[in-house]
Amino acid sequence: MSDYEFDLFVIGAGSGGVRAARFSAGFGASVAVAEDLHMGGTCVNVGCIPKKLFVYAAHYHEDFDDAAGFGWTVGPRAHNWRTLVDNKDKEISRLNGIYQRLLENSGCTVINGRATVIDAHTVAVGDKTYTAERILVAAGSWPTDQSYEGGEHVITSNEAFYLDEMPKRVVIEGGGYIAVEFAGIFNGLGAEVTLVYRGAMFMRGFDDDIREHLAKEMEAQGINLKFHTVFDKVEKTDDGYRVHFTDGVVIDTDCVMSAIGRRPKVTGLGLEAAGVELKENGAIVVDDHFQTSVPSIYAIGDIIDRFQLTPVALAEGTALAKTLYNDTPTTVNYENIPTAVFSQPPIGTVGLTEDEARAEYGDVSVFKSSFRALKNTLSGRAEQTLMKMIVDKKSDRVVGVHMVGPDSGEIIQGIGIALKAGATKAVFDSTIGIHPTSAEEFVTMREPVAEAAE
Repeated sequence: MSDYEFDLFVIGAGSGGVRAARFSAGFGASVAVAEDLHMGGTCVNVGCIPKKLFVYAAHYHEDFDDAAGFGWTVGPRAHNWRTLVDNKDKEISRLNGIYQRLLENSGCTVINGRATVIDAHTVAVGDKTYTAERILVAAGSWPTDQSYEGGEHVITSNEAFYLDEMPKRVVIEGGGYIAVEFAGIFNGLGAEVTLVYRGAMFMRGFDDDIREHLAKEMEAQGINLKFHTVFDKVEKTDDGYRVHFTDGVVIDTDCVMSAIGRRPKVTGLGLEAAGVELKENGAIVVDDHFQTSVPSIYAIGDIIDRFQLTPVALAEGTALAKTLYNDTPTTVNYENIPTAVFSQPPIGTVGLTEDEARAEYGDVSVFKSSFRALKNTLSGRAEQTLMKMIVDKKSDRVVGVHMVGPDSGEIIQGIGIALKAGATKAVFDSTIGIHPTSAEEFVTMREPVAEAAE
């Protein structure tokens, strides 16, 4: 008989924690899961799911405009923010219930409350303590705080999903995917949007052509992009807020949103006292099997800050359960992870950027295509789709594929399989396209971009 109440105690019922708990229980382990907020974690409650629903809502204004070119007459239209929020809340509540039932039906014990690690085998929730042979920390991440004066007036993505009213003017601080996604959402729903980023170009880490193309398209939609601009302070006014920048520029607005990144949610977990090693940014240090510096404590998901993506957390949770309770040591391969950004237009990307490919392989071929999608020939919309492929000349292997345009996430998912399989450019060239689609462009690119003379 075990000396502990549980084989595994999971802190956090987000995507990674739930996956690890369910699979571990399925392999015969006794599992407890503690959650202090809502089932499903960031993705279900204040991340992927509600964000995608809001993106759908924001895109209707383009669909209404485009309809005229196809013979449709669209009458007077108006958007009801409250209806969107209420319907979103109903769907999230439904998903919360599904996650609860998934855990209970798999045999897990669900505990409501904030868990704290006491020592290598003990967890406290409220005034009760529990013992476990192993502890898994999957508490996720949290929006980064604002350090300037007036930060208390600023919302984050957490609050953006629950605003009482749709703001007419919005200033968004940040240059990552959350910032550009919400800029598109608010703009699509009718707000006057200013996106502010301290760097020269947003979406750092993405391919430069993709970044620049998205910036042009967002500006064409009427979003005001301010680069090389830094927040100084935010003050409350009689009719909203006033944002001051370090260059002396001032903007009056109804809503100020900060999207400057997310940090591992480790505060108050008791990890340092328990001897768990943390990185400078708070991320938990783990090995390839997600074991921390304390052998009985493990961590996965956003809190280890490798890739803050739901499918990655799911893969990590699966690998951990197989390793610990199915006698199948499993690691996660982080190469060629397909990613979508639900900006407007959206980004899809997998593999290396052009700069990364040149640094790793030296001699590469670059294929690019920019075109107006077939739908836009009748809608009259000027929006351009951009596709880019990067090939290692020596092996002919495709090492990076990037896209900005409608359905890019759906298209890149399939391309991701090809890159995982090691597809060469010759394989792409020999694949027959589906016509007429944008996706076929990836199998009809024949001429590489001319290389600059040395």
